[in-house]
Amino acid sequence: MRSGTGVTHLHLCWKSRYAAEAPSRRVGRLISFLRFSLVFAAVAILTHAQAFAGEGRFEPLSIVTATGTHPFSVEVMRTPSELEKGLMYRTSMPADHGMLFDFQSEQSVMMWMKNTYIPLDMIFMAKTGRVVGIVANAKPMSEQILSAAVPTYAVLELNGGEAAKIGLKVGDKVNHPIFGP
Repeated sequence: MRSGTGVTHLHLCWKSRYAAEAPSRRVGRLISFLRFSLVFAAVAILTHAQAFAGEGRFEPLSIVTATGTHPFSVEVMRTPSELEKGLMYRTSMPADHGMLFDFQSEQSVMMWMKNTYIPLDMIFMAKTGRVVGIVANAKPMSEQILSAAVPTYAVLELNGGEAAKIGLKVGDKVNHPIFGP
């Protein structure tokens, strides 16, 4: 009988020891899962924010049309790699944002929508900031070459339809430091 009691006692000790640890293990696993979830959520939020904000910093820009002055926040692309990538792979852009391509000299500029998922208005400007051409609602993912018929110093990309919404016309003025005072 004694050996039976010992086995029962050993079994009870083992069972109670792991029964007592089980909730703490569950809590530990839950904490680990929550930590992983928070890290995953933070990465997802930052990735989405990067897709939204891109890699550059924002600068103020305004467009003066017959309907008034319209403020925007723009990322300015200046380096060859920035000029090449632009808004490629982005899935959205806030309504009051845009991207300004600074070519640093007037030249024949050719744009396209390859790997660009959102429709865009492209505003072509002279060195003075005067609008010399507008391409409205450029088709996403298209490899069609888009340009103005005259030399261009900079191109501003806005969400498709924004140029019409503010009444933008050739000859209107874009204000930003790249165009001088």
